[in-house]
Amino acid sequence: MEVNDAPKIGPVIQKERKERHLTLDRLAAISGVSRSMLSQIERGEANPTFAVLWSLTQALGIDFSQLIAGGITHQRKAEAIELVTLALTPEIKSPDGAWRLRILSSPALAGRIEWYEVEIAPGCMLQSAPHAPGTFEHLTAHTDGLLVETEQGRQALKTGETARYRADVAHEITNSGLETARALMVVLYDQDN
Repeated sequence: MEVNDAPKIGPVIQKERKERHLTLDRLAAISGVSRSMLSQIERGEANPTFAVLWSLTQALGIDFSQLIAGGITHQRKAEAIELVTLALTPEIKSPDGAWRLRILSSPALAGRIEWYEVEIAPGCMLQSAPHAPGTFEHLTAHTDGLLVETEQGRQALKTGETARYRADVAHEITNSGLETARALMVVLYDQDN
């Protein structure tokens, strides 16, 4: 490599994303980097900032130095403790501020098991289209006022209670309380489908 040659980051990002069976949309959601920017990076058409690259390495679970070196040459040590700071925890927010999901699970587990910190504003709801066949959600309320509803029924939750329900049908979580409602959501995908 000549002195002025920049490392080829795009192909490494694309390879790592595909090995984890992540779509551009999914990596965008967990990294906080826009889909269009990801696409440009993978095609070598963008010069990403350090912050963008850092977000991508954290979302993919790879070392920054390995990204710059052009590839992953070894796995992280099994005894290592990975820390994801609050600033680097990916979030998905509704445009109107009705709800927010913080993605707490590792990107490597996407499509198998995922967990989220859920916040829903008073009087608002989080609506979801059906997920893949065989998907279940487990919602543990950290506050009162949550109501889970699917075509199979409705269930109100009190603090500390957990609702387990099929998520391969349309479903919604409503905050009927006067304060912001919080919960932990675990999404389990059927690996046989």
